[in-house]
Amino acid sequence: MKYVALVYYQESIINAMTEQEWHDLNQECVAGVERLTSQGNYVTGQPLQPVDTATTVRVRNGELLVTDGPFAETKEQLAGFYLLEARDLNEALQLAGRIPPARFGSIEVRPVRELPPKD
Repeated sequence: MKYVALVYYQESIINAMTEQEWHDLNQECVAGVERLTSQGNYVTGQPLQPVDTATTVRVRNGELLVTDGPFAETKEQLAGFYLLEARDLNEALQLAGRIPPARFGSIEVRPVRELPPKD
């Protein structure tokens, strides 16, 4: 079964890191992806640009509304995602617990919902 692990952290914590700390964290993430891949648990994933690059789109009454910034102001910001293959939720949670940025924020784990085939 597939699970999405959404990585959240406070960008202010990341922004306060030295260049070396940021580099080391990124290297931990790369090593983690290599480990997940070798175990057959990694499907795909990507880090995201900082929240100040976000744009939110809404459609109301047929009109496209575009707003600079994220959907909501929150303490933690969405930083990226991992798409994982796991036997069950327990395994997905164990895998998510080894994602390095979990030390600075949280990892939200959600099962992927398959869409029905096209008629």
